[in-house]
Amino acid sequence: MTETAISKNISKVLDRIRRTTQKWDRADDSVTLLAVSKTRAATELQQAWEAGLDQFGESYLNEALEKVQALSHLPLCWHFIGPIQSNKTRPIAENFSWVHSLDRLKIARRLNEQRPQRLSPLNVCIQVNISGEDSKSGVTLAELPALAAEVAALPQLKLRGLMAIPAATEGLEQQRQAFARLRHALEQLSPLYPDLDTLSMGMSADLEAAIAEGATIVRVGTDIFGPRNR
Repeated sequence: MTETAISKNISKVLDRIRRTTQKWDRADDSVTLLAVSKTRAATELQQAWEAGLDQFGESYLNEALEKVQALSHLPLCWHFIGPIQSNKTRPIAENFSWVHSLDRLKIARRLNEQRPQRLSPLNVCIQVNISGEDSKSGVTLAELPALAAEVAALPQLKLRGLMAIPAATEGLEQQRQAFARLRHALEQLSPLYPDLDTLSMGMSADLEAAIAEGATIVRVGTDIFGPRNR
């Protein structure tokens, strides 16, 4: 996609976010746009940075590490948002500032052990399978409190919030129901964990519903870069 197209798309997405935050009486800076850049070329990410974005989400580790290296001259913040295999935790711990897809204690312990001491603690969100889909990763709402307690005790991790990818539904009100469950879960945990301030939820098709229910990070790929390269 051309630089002009990416810049125009970013402006459109930021305008959607701005209009939605205003509709729900939220501060303009209360929602961060995370560009989902998996399968996109480093040149496209640089174009997005030149258009004002500095937060990028990756799911495929080897591809991501190539881009981290290629764009090391830019002040980018890297988020890992895909499933995590236990043999891939070290490079994630060493190269990313955020992990959104933490869903089991074994992975949390490995990330904690492998996070370099010279770096600040790794910001993590626990992924919740908010719609109970067999095909989706994430803990259940019933499992969440126990995992949160374990993660919060790890010194090289900072538990920041929750992430979810709800089942696709039509209509704003139906979309809001799943996001409301995640928001309620965060509200229940927040008194126990002072750093808990993040709801990573909402993508190209449902970011308005997510923002209405309190999203602080929306993860947008298609509406920035176009259809995904495969």
